[in-house]
Formats: sequence, structure tokens, C-alpha cells
Amino acid sequence: MMIVRRADSLGLAHSGALTLRCHFAFADYQAPQYQHEGTLRAINTGSIPPDGRYSLGPEANVDVLTWLRAGSLQTSVENFPPEAIQPGGLHLVSTGAGVRSLAWQAGPAGADFIQFWLLPDTEGGAPAQEARAAFPMLEDGGFRIIASGFPEDDPEAMEIIDDGSPVTLSARSRLLHAHIPTGEGAAYQTTQGRDLHVLVVEGGITISGTALACGDGAMLPQTSQVVVMATQNAVVILADVASSISPSAL
Repeated sequence: MMIVRRADSLGLAHSGALTLRCHFAFADYQAPQYQHEGTLRAINTGSIPPDGRYSLGPEANVDVLTWLRAGSLQTSVENFPPEAIQPGGLHLVSTGAGVRSLAWQAGPAGADFIQFWLLPDTEGGAPAQEARAAFPMLEDGGFRIIASGFPEDDPEAMEIIDDGSPVTLSARSRLLHAHIPTGEGAAYQTTQGRDLHVLVVEGGITISGTALACGDGAMLPQTSQVVVMATQNAVVILADVASSISPSAL
């Protein structure tokens, strides 16, 4: 079963002067039918104005992944040094037992970002921060793992590649990225008992004949494989998380 959220149907949440477009219930956006997908708690997109700031906290027992679409960001996380994030870069805060303040400061051109909130396998523990520059595209246009809680997904540890390992999640989850040329496809296969979520960042795709445009998302509960076909040059982010409650049952 596939559940599609069209870009024009997303909810709106407010954080100070910032408005977020939300695929799941978040802050003041109440959506009983869209609480989460498995251990994927939130997908939010937002734009920070030039030199503006987006702040959160306190937060605990969640991994907050920020992927930058455009502009630039400077991070500010309690007890961690600042990180400069450029387009295509990824920033992770594993809040563990608790982080009192998290913030992202936009540069003079502002910043467009997407945040993914993932629930950990075990609550508590020490907070952690990681950041990566933009990951090089795979030559075949397939999905590349950019964040993972599976030790076997670290290519540097296995000396396979040296152009950046995934950031380390607190759960056995994955976040993957693909740039798919028009007319080509990208396939992904995982194990049983997983939920997949496909987010179209740019261009257009089809999944099992269903068309999705920029900003659309597709939830695939209890799904172990997916094939994404690009109807126009597409950038896609895929989340692979443990199943809990199917969105259709909420």
C-alpha cells in the first residue's frame, strides 16, 4: 500500500517567524492521521530568510537530520562546536538524554532545508553531532546512503571508498539520496518489517505507475523494495525505518 502526500496538502507549523511545511504532525500542526511513519517522526521543509535563525530545544531522544537544499547554514548546538553547512551538506544532532538548545543560522543568501526526525532504538545516552559536505553522486544514479545506524554501511571502515561515510544514527535506520536522470531509475531493497518514505526534492518520478512531483512524498508501510523512475531529472531522498504503526491505521 502506498500513501501519497501531495506538496499542496502538507500541514503548516510555526516556530517564531519561521513556517515549516510538514509531512507529519509537528508543533502546532495537528494531524491525527499523520502522526509518524514507523520510527520516522517528522519530515519538515523550511526557508530561513537571509541572516535569519531557526531555533529548537530542549529536545531529547531524537535524531535531527538537516539536509541543505540551497544557501548556507551555521549550526549552534549546546556543547558542540559550530559547523558550516553548504548545499547538499548534512548535519546530524543525536539529542540522546537531552540537548537544551539547537539552532541554525542562515547566511546572507538565506537557506532552504529539509529536516528528518528519527526515533532512536534506545533512549538516553550522550548527545552527538556530525556533519558532512555534499556526497558525490553515484555513477549509476542509484541511491547512496548518507545516514545510517547499521555498522555495515560505513564504507570507510571497510576501505571501499574514501569520499565520505554516512553520519551515524541512533537507530537501525537509513537515509539515502539519489540524483536520477530523466528516463532512468533507481532501485532499493531492504529487509522485512521496514517502512519506506520517498520524498521528491527536485523533478518528477513515478513509483508503480503513480506520478509524484517536486515536494510530494510517498509512504510505503511494510515495504522491502521500491523502484523509482525519473520522468524528469530528479533528486530524491529515501528514508528506511523500522515499522511500528502503519499510517493507514492511525
